[in-house]
Amino acid sequence: MSQVTTTAPTGTQYRIRHGEHAATITEVGAYLREYAVGDRDVIHPFPEDSLPPAGNGGVLVPWPNRLRDGKYTYEGVEYQLPITEPERGTALHGLALWQRWTVTEHTESAVTLELPLVPTPGYPFPVRFALTYSLSDGGLMVHLVAANEGTRTAPYGVGFHPWLSPGGADLDDCTLRMDAATRVTVDDRLLPDGTEPAQGPLDFRTPSTLRGVALDDAYVDVSRDEQGLAWIQLAAPDGRTAAVWMDESMDTFQVCTGDELVPAANRTGVAAEPMSCIADAFNSGDRLVHLQPGARHEVTWGATLL
Repeated sequence: MSQVTTTAPTGTQYRIRHGEHAATITEVGAYLREYAVGDRDVIHPFPEDSLPPAGNGGVLVPWPNRLRDGKYTYEGVEYQLPITEPERGTALHGLALWQRWTVTEHTESAVTLELPLVPTPGYPFPVRFALTYSLSDGGLMVHLVAANEGTRTAPYGVGFHPWLSPGGADLDDCTLRMDAATRVTVDDRLLPDGTEPAQGPLDFRTPSTLRGVALDDAYVDVSRDEQGLAWIQLAAPDGRTAAVWMDESMDTFQVCTGDELVPAANRTGVAAEPMSCIADAFNSGDRLVHLQPGARHEVTWGATLL
């Protein structure tokens, strides 16, 4: 077990290890800042003295992705959230990315952090989160519990933002495989406007090249293996494959190659994001969780090197 208090922008760094598996989770945002097996990165890391360049490793609650104009109506009441993506006029990736999480347990191979979300005018629902990162021979597992401690039903969605590492290779020389059959189409603000079958260079049900392919897309209709897991796998030329899986608690993937993001995220890896819903779910209602007073919602995903 290692806990290092620094002046890092993301606060205290919580390190966990199991054999060759090692990861670092941050106090601010509970980001998965790094995860490697031996000397091979599974998750593309960001430096301890830097902010995450594109939400790398973030926890996206109480909604993932974008809300149109930061507005939504729930149970007859209209709410306005701060616009955090001004260029598209949206509220992006929830409210927890810049909050300090409190560690409640830290062992050699696992760490649990909690965040009681403070109600705000745009989201006046007191939801408490308990998040556990743990390492084993099988890799990294992440488990999140959301509990509604209020007296009203809360609209809710969850996602995560790990960036799979190409292991130092050029992304154009890698292949991507993803267990999903349907692509979500979007408008010029990257907000959903329909679906279509995944096809051509955007169909990754079998390993497909990323050469010349720019992605910032959601996929649904996932398929699962015998253990009930759906996978995204990024294979490098050296034959090593960085992979993310999600269990049956989530059924949506977002993938992004970062082509239009800041240089530090431009084709440095692939964001492989397990999510419970697609963008703008507070408005569309698609896959939206209605978290009842006193109820809990739990999700599990993980990463490993194949």
